[in-house]
Amino acid sequence: MKKVVTAIFVCAAAISLNAQQSKDPKMDTFITNLMGKMTLEEKVGQLNLPSEGDIVTGLGKNSNIGEKIKLGQVGGMFNIKGVEKIRAIQRIAVEQSRMKIPMLFGMDVIHGYETVFPIPLGIASTWDMDAIERSARIAAIEASADGINWTFSPMVDIARDPRWGRVSEGSGEDPFLGGQIAKAMIRGYQGKDNTFSSNTNILACVKHFALYGAAEGGRDYNTVDMSRNRGSSR
Repeated sequence: MKKVVTAIFVCAAAISLNAQQSKDPKMDTFITNLMGKMTLEEKVGQLNLPSEGDIVTGLGKNSNIGEKIKLGQVGGMFNIKGVEKIRAIQRIAVEQSRMKIPMLFGMDVIHGYETVFPIPLGIASTWDMDAIERSARIAAIEASADGINWTFSPMVDIARDPRWGRVSEGSGEDPFLGGQIAKAMIRGYQGKDNTFSSNTNILACVKHFALYGAAEGGRDYNTVDMSRNRGSSR
């Protein structure tokens, strides 16, 4: 887990001009040396997260994934499930690519992995932060055992239009409740110390991008107006 997280942080550092310095001098040296060996195409490739496998959301399946991984054009895979499949793809990255950087595997683990919990909207109605944190911890343990490193959860959109089909992924209409649940889930996924000291911890991803849940007419990816004029009229 540490090696995979390190590899992705290396790529993020290549893009961010304001990346903070690591507290570990050895890590800084390792990253600097690795970045110096990578081509521009390989650096950009580490930010490529195609979807392939059993669970597909959005665009259809991608082709020639194995060849792209060998060429350093892929940094991770999204929504592929199964330890054998993940192991096979990881072997290509660490044995056949030039830089041998481990892949990062992400998935929409939003209310359990093998053990299925109530949808986020349902579990939010409990107001039980300990239970919510435990559900995320169980999901992290199960997902990490399959090789999943990263979950696209929790969703913190404040959705107030029931016509929007993704209301079920969030924690309701109250910002305070949503914030408390997000903190509990992140602790469950990443561990209380947030250092990824355990192989059972996975990366959390607070989603979605700003104001996505306020789409007009409840239509996914529709226009959002959250201007000062609109806000002052409410």
